[in-house]
Amino acid sequence: MRNTIKKHQNFLSSKKDIEARCATFFIRARPAHFPEDPQYGLITTKKTFKLAVDRNRAKRLLRDWIRFNEKYMLDDLDYIFIARHTILNENRTNGRDTMRKALNFIKKSYAEKNVNSDDKKNSN
Repeated sequence: MRNTIKKHQNFLSSKKDIEARCATFFIRARPAHFPEDPQYGLITTKKTFKLAVDRNRAKRLLRDWIRFNEKYMLDDLDYIFIARHTILNENRTNGRDTMRKALNFIKKSYAEKNVNSDDKKNSN
């Protein structure tokens, strides 16, 4: 299992981020801050989840889905998972499938982005 992101500055978004959006969560991925130690972070805000019970349940669901789909996560990317309120209505199986699809989308987008940047480098 990956380590977690702890510093606020590592949660901030940038133009380099690759995003995947679902009804229950967002995923932002970026090149790993420490390539030998990829990390992930969870965001469940008080604005979205008024009760601590709901914030904790959302984090628990995200961790379960991440653990189940870790094989689809690239080793050279840090991931940030942002929970939406509809995550509380999602069941375990559908959530795992949705997470897998989102991670595959990010993998595909990252590969395309790298191919495009390699083409630009070679043309110069």
